Amino acid sequence: MAGLIQPVRGMNDILPEQSSGWAAVEAAAATVFDAYGYQQIRIPVVEKTELFRRSIGEGTDIVEKEMYTFEDRNGDSLTLRPEATAGIVRAGLSHGLFHNQQQKLWCSGPMFRHEKPQKARYRQFHQLSLEAVGFVGPEIDAELIVVSARLWRALGLESPTLEINSLGTAAARAGYRDALIEYFGAARDKLDADSLRRLDSNPLRILDSKNPELADLIANAPELGDYLDDESRDHFDRLRHLLDDVGLSYVLNPRLVRGLDYYSRTVFEWITDRLGAQSAICSGGRYDGLVSQLGGRETPAVGWALGIERVVELMGEEGVEPAGEPPTAYFVLAGDKARREGFSIAERLRDEVPGLRMTFDCSGGGMKAQLKRADRSGARFALILGDDELEAGEVSLKPLRDRSAQESIRLDELGPRLLRGGEG
Repeated sequence: MAGLIQPVRGMNDILPEQSSGWAAVEAAAATVFDAYGYQQIRIPVVEKTELFRRSIGEGTDIVEKEMYTFEDRNGDSLTLRPEATAGIVRAGLSHGLFHNQQQKLWCSGPMFRHEKPQKARYRQFHQLSLEAVGFVGPEIDAELIVVSARLWRALGLESPTLEINSLGTAAARAGYRDALIEYFGAARDKLDADSLRRLDSNPLRILDSKNPELADLIANAPELGDYLDDESRDHFDRLRHLLDDVGLSYVLNPRLVRGLDYYSRTVFEWITDRLGAQSAICSGGRYDGLVSQLGGRETPAVGWALGIERVVELMGEEGVEPAGEPPTAYFVLAGDKARREGFSIAERLRDEVPGLRMTFDCSGGGMKAQLKRADRSGARFALILGDDELEAGEVSLKPLRDRSAQESIRLDELGPRLLRGGEG
């Protein structure tokens, strides 16, 4: 007998008992996004590798070490998407969505990175992404941040803390990059292998190192704020005023950088102390140069992404239990004729009562066994149909969550009764 085939390392199954948390996150996000006028966009899981090399950057860990890249049968280099923003911008350019237009978009789905699996961090992981394209001022930066804050409130999460910073314009960042190369270059003998590799290609990423042996060196490095141009500093100050005006607390983190090359000006992260060393649950910022980088016109843009696995894990850590909706009714059937007739009765009830949550017992067995299953299902009441009830044109309604008496209801009156939630 052949052995069981195990899942690919880092590819995680989401089992039925876990799905209620996922559904809660996705439903809350869709409601909040809609309230702010964001529309859903769906993009392919596979894109041309060039898209990510041009957008994320050749010197990033994602492109250098983490992407799932392969050649298809035509010899084209393709990649499973490691993030959504580049694909959303590519889709917008492909379909003319950004030409003299402003777009508020959101996207969800699986992403893929070949990195070391950790708690709530997998090689196939799922993100919700929010993007606003064509908006210049800091108001849109503030809106995206408060949307995420409103989502935490909708989910009942209390631990996320907001950190913000500004990377400035490309010109400001270039001056800062030179300063970092000079500073870290003078301490080359203290750098680990990853930092040495990043020194010339992407020195800002050294600031994000988790190596404790580099903590003091990083703490004394030049600060980006000293290199900001006046326009970037004004943009960031206005953003802070907007957040202050709505009472949203934040922490200024001058060491906060993003791992993707396309970010500029505002960057932010929501972090928590409940998920171990990997604290970020939502990250984002401005990427004003990305649209032109991928062949479009100069277009301002800002966005963020959250990891669904990490948010669901955090809900568990904070004791937030999403309430999965139990069925309203459980249809118990006793007798061959009742089982056959009951099937069509159940379908007629679904037609008469939109949104009815009802489980039809397909397992068979005696009345006692079916009633036990009805109770375990969490249903408010059982509908009992036996051959005697069928002959009388009635169904017995048995409450399962209180001590109310069981009663008989005519079949032609059952639909209206269920519309009232089973109440008499």
